[in-house]
Amino acid sequence: MGSGTITPTSHAHHGLEAWKLSRKLATDIYKLTKNFPKEEMFELTAQIRRCSVSIASNIAEGAARTGPKEFAQFLSIARGSASEPETQLLIAADLGYIKESDPAFALVNRVSRLLTGLHKTIRARKLNHDPQ
Repeated sequence: MGSGTITPTSHAHHGLEAWKLSRKLATDIYKLTKNFPKEEMFELTAQIRRCSVSIASNIAEGAARTGPKEFAQFLSIARGSASEPETQLLIAADLGYIKESDPAFALVNRVSRLLTGLHKTIRARKLNHDPQ
């Protein structure tokens, strides 16, 4: 696939930069949170891991749907999920578990921007295909 196409197919998401980077974000978050205190395992660690996995998962699910309207809906959910790790990373920094200079902050921001752009593109495609 790799062409960056956004046509819904079973693996359309593999070509999307937003999916690739959100997958990297989830992996990076797992690695980063390995160093969190053990008492955080079922609290902050679990929460930040869940939401980071949710971003890539929603992109993939939306891309596999039948049309741009559904894809846009799942991208909207992914965008919401992308706002969570930033807050949780800030809390982790407030608690001294990480530094605010950690690369995960920049990656969350990049994923969020990519999702916003992709969402706009899909919505425009939806509007161009919907009868007035």
